[in-house]
Amino acid sequence: MGSASAGDIEVSIVIPVYNEEGILHAAVVDLRERLAPLDWSYEIVLAENGSRDGTVEVARRLAAKYPEVRLLSTGTPNYGQALRAGLLAARGRFVLCDEIDLCDVDFHRRAVELLRGGSSEMVIGSKLIDGASDERPLFRHAASIVYTGLLRALLDFRGTDTHGLKAFARERIVPIAESCLTDKDVFASELVIRAYRAGFTAVEIPIRVKEKRPPSINLLNRVPNVLSNLAKLTWLVRLRR
Repeated sequence: MGSASAGDIEVSIVIPVYNEEGILHAAVVDLRERLAPLDWSYEIVLAENGSRDGTVEVARRLAAKYPEVRLLSTGTPNYGQALRAGLLAARGRFVLCDEIDLCDVDFHRRAVELLRGGSSEMVIGSKLIDGASDERPLFRHAASIVYTGLLRALLDFRGTDTHGLKAFARERIVPIAESCLTDKDVFASELVIRAYRAGFTAVEIPIRVKEKRPPSINLLNRVPNVLSNLAKLTWLVRLRR
């Protein structure tokens, strides 16, 4: 199915992209092919943010060729800002947050089934629960464990993962996204933590992750900003208790 008017779209897949010229076209074409058997009415929202390579041009060509592909561009390298913009622009009944190097249609299918059934308003694809498979380099897996530990210690987070694959009922998540005060990498954590605190019915399901290309931003270069925004989020949460 795929192409549909805004009022008919059931699923919005939001994918922040930054310097992804090398894999963007193949990833989107493959995603469309794997979504086809599901017979969904869907859109793919490419939330580009400040790429310095040919990502924007590739995304424009994809949007021109495929009516279900949309391009948003925030103009600055900011993952959280791009994800927020994509969430707010989404037109589907359900919103799936994806990564261009994952595009896990099995997660999409399971998440939409849970959301459709009404048993969940938020589905998290976790890399860290029993049954998950994290095939990324060891230091990246270790970083995820340390980061989740910080969220638990500082913010009383009860889940196992906030980054990567997520799915929401759009009407419920839009006000949460609008209220978030952090950006960049920590935005995804604030979004999930606020959703939990707002009483969302939530479920975590195990996923398999495998690095298809080196991270577009060096992990060590991200650490100072992550710690700064995490301190800000911790202060805001405790201030409002």
